[in-house]
Amino acid sequence: MAKDALDALHTYLVPVDGTEAGYRALTVAADLAKKHRAHLHLVHVIEVPRALALDADLSAAVREGERVLQRAEKLAEDYGVSVQGDLIQARQAGHAVVDEAVERGADVIVLGVEYKRPLGQFELGRLAQYVLEHAPVLVWLVRYPSAEVR
Repeated sequence: MAKDALDALHTYLVPVDGTEAGYRALTVAADLAKKHRAHLHLVHVIEVPRALALDADLSAAVREGERVLQRAEKLAEDYGVSVQGDLIQARQAGHAVVDEAVERGADVIVLGVEYKRPLGQFELGRLAQYVLEHAPVLVWLVRYPSAEVR
């Protein structure tokens, strides 16, 4: 992507799930956001099972989500970029990420994916697959090797 094209990206949306792949995607986005004076918006999605109300009290998941967001915000702040994080409860993470990108006017979604090969075949994952199919903005995947590969 040409430098001029990167300068046109003002808002990066980075879903963070607590995995190293998610944090790696965040550092890539933060580095680019710093160089191009862009804003980072972080989102952590708690998927709520259909058996529960969407606004169910999921205290343990909320605490974990807040911990993930705090670590992610600290990583982004270390790059000196403007950052905001949100914790969202939704039925499906992919749908929530796409909706958040639209709501926030994101120019690009930067998504970390682990490199997995169950049964010898590469698997992208449900979140990445959904976002790639439905996001109306640029989607960048940052592939990170899983623990078994490293």
